[in-house]
Amino acid sequence: MLGALDARGRNKARAFADFLTGRRVEPSLFEPLETSGTEPADAHVKVKEVRLERSRRFGDVFLGLALWRALELDRVLEREMRSGREEISWATLAAAQVICRLCAPSSDLHIAEDLYRRTALDSLLGLREEKLNDDRLYRALDRLLPHKRAVERHLKERLGTLFQVRYDVLLYDVTSTYFEGLCRSNPQAQRGYSRDHRPDCKQVTIALVVTRQGVPLAYEVFEGHRVDVTTVQQIVTTVEERYGASDRVWVMDRGMVSEANLAWLREGKRRYLIGTPKAELRRFEEQIVEKREWRTIREDVEVKLCEGPDGKEVFILCRSRQRREKDRAIVERAAKRLEGQLDSLRHRLERARKKADRSQVERQIGRMLERSSRAWGKYQIRVEESATDASGLRLLVKENTAWSQEATRTEGCYLLRSNVKRWSDEDLWKTYIQLTEAEAAFRIQKSELSIRPIWHHREDRVQAHIFVCFLAYVLWKTLELWQERAGLGNSPRTVLEELAEIQSADVVLPTVEGPELRIRCVVRPGPSQEALLARLGLRLPRRLGLPVPVTAGGM
Repeated sequence: MLGALDARGRNKARAFADFLTGRRVEPSLFEPLETSGTEPADAHVKVKEVRLERSRRFGDVFLGLALWRALELDRVLEREMRSGREEISWATLAAAQVICRLCAPSSDLHIAEDLYRRTALDSLLGLREEKLNDDRLYRALDRLLPHKRAVERHLKERLGTLFQVRYDVLLYDVTSTYFEGLCRSNPQAQRGYSRDHRPDCKQVTIALVVTRQGVPLAYEVFEGHRVDVTTVQQIVTTVEERYGASDRVWVMDRGMVSEANLAWLREGKRRYLIGTPKAELRRFEEQIVEKREWRTIREDVEVKLCEGPDGKEVFILCRSRQRREKDRAIVERAAKRLEGQLDSLRHRLERARKKADRSQVERQIGRMLERSSRAWGKYQIRVEESATDASGLRLLVKENTAWSQEATRTEGCYLLRSNVKRWSDEDLWKTYIQLTEAEAAFRIQKSELSIRPIWHHREDRVQAHIFVCFLAYVLWKTLELWQERAGLGNSPRTVLEELAEIQSADVVLPTVEGPELRIRCVVRPGPSQEALLARLGLRLPRRLGLPVPVTAGGM
């Protein structure tokens, strides 16, 4: 359990919460405890008939709404998605979708049929549960998508203000997410390299740009078979058109590397820090073997700065004990698998009762090497004619000692390249390692926010679904940064689950006079929730207003 804050700590937490939320976490739906201007009427309550009804999860969606309003997404969407004749505002529906995605990820159909009525969002948003249905949610997706760019620009400014986010270094990575269904009507749904290990399903490719802190700046959706390296110029151009061509550093992994891309980046006077394919290490074998000039920058990490051949770039050799052990284990595992497959093929050739097709055997070997690519060069493999074997072929396998020696020298090593020459080798390495923030963003969207699988098939609905997940991740990241300020670690799911135990409920008071009084209350939090709220600087309301029935409209 969290320790109690002293008075100074409570004041500090509350001040930051007020700055973050603008004191907008207690909306007008909260009823005052007393009716101003009139004397409360007396009522005789039948104490034995008092009952509790309509228990709803409150704490997590209350926090989700606080985050939504802290980012002023309610204001920007009310401005962009202007109300017309519709009964329920599109901005309110978008808030319901994103907050549900944050707190309890599920489909729009499940939100409409079950999840929404289990939460207190109807009281918080003023959207009665009987007014929410899947048709309204799907149409809200259609209305939300056209405002993607305006929302991204707004979030850049708002997050920069709240957390002093700097955009001088941008981390870029891609992932994929797959569909359930054939998606014949969606041209972006294609089969390609699946990061989800679902090559049987169609997918789309998602490109994401984040800051050093993992704060998202922009994203784009590409066809499922789009190759990573072909997305670089489009993403960089898109960000520059949207936010200007400032002096920023682009950080990307080796999947984005091509000489054409690097030449294009240099031509536009853009700065970059990029990983390189492992094969590039061969150019630096002498520097790897040379013991001088290696510098320890962390307990198990050494780096060496090498000047590029044309003087326009620097190369950073890196090696670590942990990575060496990992590389060795991967190669050993691949080699063991390859040895077993080759032994099986040798025995089949020896026991065959008829002549084997040499081209077919060679294709089998090719597939084996493809499946064990990390050990492809460990063995020299030959297929020879044999007069003594019934198959007419003999498999000869010999260890390639030159390859094994080279693999041993480069174990645990990787190479970075950059045209940023003012930074030290340590600065360059630390910046590149922050690519894990982009990887973490994808992991959170997949595991915590359930971006996959995608059940929508229409291209625009798919794009809108991904946009809702993106907004939910922005709320997630905002909460994470808020937690860090409050000394609560960096696990938003833990906070949301803890606060989800706080319920709202209706206290029903039957009276002697006949009518029943209904008071919607927030259940008092337990000690652990109270400590958590104190750290975040939040105060829960004691009572909630009952949603006012909405008149019939045109939506």
